[in-house]
Amino acid sequence: MPLSDKEIRTYFKNIFGFRIRHVNLFRTALVHRSMSGLSEIGRRENNERLEFLGDAVLDTIIADYLCHKYPFETEGGLTQMRSKLVNRQRLGDLAVKLGLHNMVETAGNINSKYLPGNTFEAVVGAIYRDQGYKKTMRIVLEHIFLVHIDMDAVFEETNDYKSKLLIWAQRHRHKVSFAHDTEPDSHRELFRVHVNLDGRTVAEAVSNSVKEAEQRASEMVLVEMGVD
Repeated sequence: MPLSDKEIRTYFKNIFGFRIRHVNLFRTALVHRSMSGLSEIGRRENNERLEFLGDAVLDTIIADYLCHKYPFETEGGLTQMRSKLVNRQRLGDLAVKLGLHNMVETAGNINSKYLPGNTFEAVVGAIYRDQGYKKTMRIVLEHIFLVHIDMDAVFEETNDYKSKLLIWAQRHRHKVSFAHDTEPDSHRELFRVHVNLDGRTVAEAVSNSVKEAEQRASEMVLVEMGVD
């Protein structure tokens, strides 16, 4: 049985932290394509278009966040992180955690592992249409991703170049060491990290944290040495 307007409004206020303006957008976001056949009142609109929109909006929000959070990360590293954050499995897990999989209307028991993640994207599309980009970004980050996902852990999981370098060096009997310097900046302290391979400086990187500078410099060495 379809949810009432009050149930939809209450859910999004409690879980996503905002008041819905146009409830029909969210009703559509919660309609699976299996329910879009002809009925007594005509063909029902399903959530596929909102899913398409939400996918693009979510990619932009996460890309925007990562560019600000990790200003010295490479384009390749940022792309890997975004992929890990918005892949179908992670979005599906988020949707289940938020209870969205119990709210979507389907024709019978649709056994699809993609259903929760697709619904999440459709909901993001509805929020964007209802609230605009800036508020959608705040909602998605502050009420969902930063609450339910350890972003730094994802960063380390994706970009642990230092560990890769140390493992490679041990395997090939190279000696690796890291040297750290600080350099003043008009706004913040910056750290410069030098990577020494067999006593020779082979890469250096600058960041506002020692850890990130080490990762960036390690990545440069791995690329230079042709290590995947």
